[in-house]
Amino acid sequence: MIAEAGDRDRPRDARPARHRLGRQRVVAAASTIETAPLGPLAAFVTEKTTDLLVNGAAGLWVDDGHGPTRASGWSLDEAAVRELAIRLIAIGGRHVDEAHPCVDVRIGAGVRVHVVLPPVSTSGTLLSVRIPRLSTSRLTDLRAAGMLTGDEAQRLASVVEARENLLITGAAGVGKTTLLAALLAEADGGERIVTVEDVAELRVDHPHVVGLEARQSNLEGAGGVGLDQLVREALRMRPDRLVVGECRGAELRELLTALNTGHDGGAGTLHANSIDDVPARLEALGALAGMTDVGVARQAVSAIGLVLHLERVGGVRRLARLGRFHLDAHARLAIGPA
Repeated sequence: MIAEAGDRDRPRDARPARHRLGRQRVVAAASTIETAPLGPLAAFVTEKTTDLLVNGAAGLWVDDGHGPTRASGWSLDEAAVRELAIRLIAIGGRHVDEAHPCVDVRIGAGVRVHVVLPPVSTSGTLLSVRIPRLSTSRLTDLRAAGMLTGDEAQRLASVVEARENLLITGAAGVGKTTLLAALLAEADGGERIVTVEDVAELRVDHPHVVGLEARQSNLEGAGGVGLDQLVREALRMRPDRLVVGECRGAELRELLTALNTGHDGGAGTLHANSIDDVPARLEALGALAGMTDVGVARQAVSAIGLVLHLERVGGVRRLARLGRFHLDAHARLAIGPA
């Protein structure tokens, strides 16, 4: 376990009681969080926690899978929140200050920490912590949780077996990564899965999964490794299935090209508020990669076999719609029911 700054030289039992309690609860929740020195945040983590959101001195919101709710018992002021944010970013190997006010790091085996400092933030120091799930999910688990019906789970298992390329869409926190991991777990055990992620989050119950993670530039602006480069590197690693955790920019071009050149069975995720917004989102990302709308449309129709859109309804994450891409009368990308 990584000790907190200032705690390393103290006897274990002499460390602050709130920190000992935090560690006990984190260990009980998920062993991946044992190495994450979350300090006062640790006491708010349970086995169901997905996100911890600190809004400066305004308070802490905790998402246990049903949307963020304000936590009682949290009393850090702005100075203490800023100190905590700086320390967590330092543990992740980076530095955050007024010159570099927005930083994203991964701590330990998958805890994602994102910080925004004033004056970029107008609400004080903003700290967002994504807690990974240690346990892996299968389609049967998602059916039990209400995300899928029995028929949907059976259909998706058949889609994976048929090696259709998949795009999973939805807003933040609706379970895109969870569903992607469950689908990949259905792949044949003899296949090699290569994942590419901005921040490593996928936990796949499969015997042959290797992952690549993007790296931000250092303070001098050097050393960055983007998702577009990692997709190209992944293609040299003999993948049976190529997976991009989240398409955000130029990597879309590399992924569509790969899926159009014989790398079937691949998958990716995309932020979109509704399934009808997906074509426009892909066009916008394609523009970042220098692709025309027509180019994106033709590549997407050929490369992506099925779109799975997730929503959160009444606190329950569920598969809302399935769609397939096609070209409209103007050769632009459109989507219809599947």
